Order: sequence, then C-alpha cells, then structure tokens
Amino acid sequence: MDDSLSDKRKQTDFFICDVFETFKDDSASMEHPVFSLSTKPDHRMLVYQYNGNSIKIKPSYTGLATIHDKDILLYLTSCLMNAKNNGEQISSRVRFTAYDYLTSTNKSINGKSYLQLKEGLERLSGTRIETDITTGGKEIQSEFGLVDSWHIIKEGKDGRMVAVEVKLSEWFYNSILGNAVLSIDKDYFNLRKPTERRLYELARKHCGNQIAWKIGIDKLKYKIGSNSPLTKLKFNIKKIAETNHLPEYNISLEDDVITFTRKEPPKELSPPEQLPKHFTKSEVTANARPGETYSQVEERLKRAKKPKATEDKNKAPVETKRNKKHLSDLKQALK
Repeated sequence: MDDSLSDKRKQTDFFICDVFETFKDDSASMEHPVFSLSTKPDHRMLVYQYNGNSIKIKPSYTGLATIHDKDILLYLTSCLMNAKNNGEQISSRVRFTAYDYLTSTNKSINGKSYLQLKEGLERLSGTRIETDITTGGKEIQSEFGLVDSWHIIKEGKDGRMVAVEVKLSEWFYNSILGNAVLSIDKDYFNLRKPTERRLYELARKHCGNQIAWKIGIDKLKYKIGSNSPLTKLKFNIKKIAETNHLPEYNISLEDDVITFTRKEPPKELSPPEQLPKHFTKSEVTANARPGETYSQVEERLKRAKKPKATEDKNKAPVETKRNKKHLSDLKQALK
C-alpha cells in the first residue's frame, strides 16, 4: 500500500477504501430479509419474527432500502474486512470513489448509475430498523438506520459523483468488528433479479460448504421476504433450476421442498462428480427418449453415471475411501 495513503489513514477519523480481492456479506442480513425485493418504491412496513429474533423495517419517504442498494454495503464491508485482515486500522466512517464502487460491483459508468448510487444512499439512511438481532456477540435492541449519514465529498463539472463519505450504523459496523461476515462469489453482482440474489445469499449462508441444504417452500418464501404468490416463487425457482446460473450452487424443487447443492465440492472433497447431479434444460432435452416426460428424463440421467453427451464407457468409476465417505455424507444430508 502507498505510504502516503497509510499515513493519511492514521491522521484522519475516516477510512479510505482500497483495492480488495474478496467480497464479503454480513451474516445477519443474509439470514433475515432486511432489504426490499421490489424494483419500485416500496413503502410497506415489514415485520418478521423467527427463532426468537424480531425485525421491524420502516421505510422513509423514498421507500425501503432494496437488495440492489445493499451493493453499497457489500462494497464497504469488503473494503473494511480486507484492511482489518491485513492489520490496518478501520473506522465506521468510510470514504470511497463512486467510480471504484461502480466498477467493482459490475455497474455501468454513466449518469444513471451515479444517480442510482445517490438514491441508494438516501434509502439506506432513511430506512429504519427495530431489532434485537445479535451481531458481533452483542445484542442491540434499538432503532437505527443501516447508514447513519452520508455526503458527497466532490462533484465533477459534469455533475457526477466523484467521492462519497458514509457513516455506517453501529449495528452494521459491529458485524464487521465481530467478523460476522461470509465471503460471496463476485458473480453475485451479475444476478439482476432480486429473488435470485436472496436465493444465493440463503444458499451461501445455510449450505455453505455442506453437500446439500433442504428447506420447505413456505419457510423459504418467509426467509426470502417475498411478497409474491407462492405459485410465482415456484415458477421462478424452476426457471433458475433450468438455467442453473446461480453462482456456486444448484437449486431444485420437488414436492414443495427446495434443495441446494454445491456445484463443486469443498477443496478437501473429491472428485466433483460425486456431488448430486444437476442437469440443465438443454441437457435433459438432448438426452430425451421418445415418449419420456421431462421429469422421467431427469430421473434417468440422475441414475446414470453421466449424461449421454459426456459418457465414457471405457472409464470405470474409481472407488476410494474418500469417495465412500463423501457418498455416505451425501445420503445423510438428503434424508
């Protein structure tokens, strides 16, 4: 790191965002539906209760903070955790450039994106949360915003936002101090639909490095925070299962039970083909036999060693103690 930048951090009461490699998400908002999934101004007051935790989320005149507004917090959390892990001093008051934020979170560099950043900051600071959720080992029962304050430091001649300073709320900052965060895949920012983002967050939070995680559709709907009919949620999940574009995880729906499985095993487990098989719509179509339904083809492929397009008849399966242990764990997880 540049010595002048390091000295500047010591001399000021704010933290300056620097380059980082891994994105981080706070576990509390991954678990609970804090952010609105609406793409239009959402002025509902949301109330959730689960496992002894209660959350009341109140909108401002600009509406509730959205799942896309959360990108600002993801960016700031990632900057702070990277510096903290490197032994640097951090602060709840963070300064960053709008350009770095937009490029890091896979957004277009144009006037609309700068305006969306400003509106996101307005919703983040205006949304009020009343909760007793524990973060960083501390239980805080109070009302607060996700962002206490923000202001533009500089503004270019063309009216674009150049630099921003944000004061994170005590509740949110405690999750960083307490390491209550999880790494997320950078491809998360390629997910444009709010429901897809929540599904990934829940998969990352609950499935993690496990082989599989199962949850009923009603409970999943509650955790997502979706206001859509159950039939629409089922339809969306089936579409995501067909395209299989969620980062890191497969998703499937059967008998109102959703199963998340890893696309690749944790590094200590091998080989990858021992994971539960997942087939895209195009793979099912390519391997279909006359008269078979979609589900019949899928079940037949799951029983087979490999889809017809990639089958190697001359290669026998390798039996190892590690493979047997992995299969045993898989059967236990799917019970």
